[in-house]
Amino acid sequence: MRRAGRRGRQVQEGSPMENGVGQEPGTPELPTSEGSPAPHPARARPRLVFHTQLAHGSPTGRIEGFNNVKELYAKIAEVFGISPTEILFCTLNTHKVDMQKLLGGQIGLEDFIFAHVRGETKEVEVTKTEDALGLTITDNGAGYAFIKRIKEGSIINRIQTVCVGDSIEAINDHTIVGCRHYEVARMLRELPRAQPFTLRLVQPKKAFDMIGQRTRSSKSPGEGSVASGKETLRLRAQGLATLEEGPTPLEEEAARRVDDLLESYMGIRDSELASTMVEVAKESPGVAQLACGLDSVLGEFAFPQEFVAEVWAAVCHPKVGQE
Repeated sequence: MRRAGRRGRQVQEGSPMENGVGQEPGTPELPTSEGSPAPHPARARPRLVFHTQLAHGSPTGRIEGFNNVKELYAKIAEVFGISPTEILFCTLNTHKVDMQKLLGGQIGLEDFIFAHVRGETKEVEVTKTEDALGLTITDNGAGYAFIKRIKEGSIINRIQTVCVGDSIEAINDHTIVGCRHYEVARMLRELPRAQPFTLRLVQPKKAFDMIGQRTRSSKSPGEGSVASGKETLRLRAQGLATLEEGPTPLEEEAARRVDDLLESYMGIRDSELASTMVEVAKESPGVAQLACGLDSVLGEFAFPQEFVAEVWAAVCHPKVGQE
């Protein structure tokens, strides 16, 4: 879904553009009958080429021609000769397991992509002594749910072997691969108290300390930027990816508030989901219309009515000091 008030452009075939830099040779101007130069013919938007590495260490690869996260993982896997199911999640511009740098539904044209792949598998036994385990779940958009946050002082926080970035592969030997993050969060909430259960986790393969963070892709001499630096590639679950202007500070703040609400109500964090909800809220004149809009776009989530009302308030009527 496009951001309200922002123009998206479909990515079409053309000359490559490496991390936002176009490689388009100049063409001579042809004179008209009056002797003045003829206008250039319209060019197709160049393909976007991004640089990528495996987070634990690898040569640099180049990928292009993807419209969603699954296609992105397939392209990365092809470059490095691995299965797409080996990739747990990706971060942008850092090889570290940094949940603030997770790849979601948008990639900046200058972003460098690091893929975190499956490492060791581990099993932990947990006894639910409280209703809340202290876990916040997100997913990679391609079938894996993983831990995005562990609450200080919580049940899970006291288990040293459970870490942020661990993928949850099974609960009590029941595989959850292919489940969305909200489904996994619900399963964990519904587990009975005082009854031990087992989590099978897969941790990302450890990164080498000598790998430096990449904040911007290297460019060949003479290459010039064809983008403002604020454009992003918006990935689509269906249809073609589009180039869009990045979110405004107000939109980013609204999405952050909605993401906080998702964590409070559902035990998940999902910045792309939050951004989509902000878009729907901005196009809805009231809470009832927002509920209908969310049902049409995100009906699988079955958001409670009080949650929808809080989303409306957070986006359309932020409290003083939050604007």
